[in-house]
Amino acid sequence: MTQPTGLTGLTGRRVTANLSLTLDGRYHGPGGPGDFAAFAPYVTSDVARDHMNRMWESATTALLGRVNAEGFMGYWSSVAEDDDADPRDRGYAKWLVGTEKVVLSTTLTEAPWERTRVVNAPAADVVTELKATGAGDILVNSSASVIKPLLKADLLDRLHLMILPEIAGGGQRLFDDGLPPSRWRLTQRESGELGELALVYDRVR
Repeated sequence: MTQPTGLTGLTGRRVTANLSLTLDGRYHGPGGPGDFAAFAPYVTSDVARDHMNRMWESATTALLGRVNAEGFMGYWSSVAEDDDADPRDRGYAKWLVGTEKVVLSTTLTEAPWERTRVVNAPAADVVTELKATGAGDILVNSSASVIKPLLKADLLDRLHLMILPEIAGGGQRLFDDGLPPSRWRLTQRESGELGELALVYDRVR
């Protein structure tokens, strides 16, 4: 197993993203955005938990869409206080609660969580602003609505992907037609007993 070695480049901060996909490239099932039946058996595996820990180690900002922010903070806030939780889950939860959070939303007017600001602006503009100041990775965590425009603008430097051995047969795909061509280098891979793959790709520029 190799460790990811992507460089931040001359612009400073690296923009990373995390998402789980089925073999047919879906990030949810045919039942709509809440259909994660194909994902459930894999998200608590050792490979998935170790993969999750790696993705936030260098991150100092979490960039989220509104729907994911509401779901994440509703769930992970309690895990951060749960002494019986898996240490990897609790570590991520504490990071998420304590780190800077930027939530993209056209409907929220104020942030319902601490250390959070709400921004009504295109994802590419927000990331460009974040890259201009501060330090540490900017992690777009499982928010496809944010990842897609960043792929289109070629602003992602690293992709953390969990590939699950399921064909969903419906649902939204991450990689839409019309994206600009790009090349990526595999810098981390790990497989689990259930057939899941944890992959890290760095953008080659």
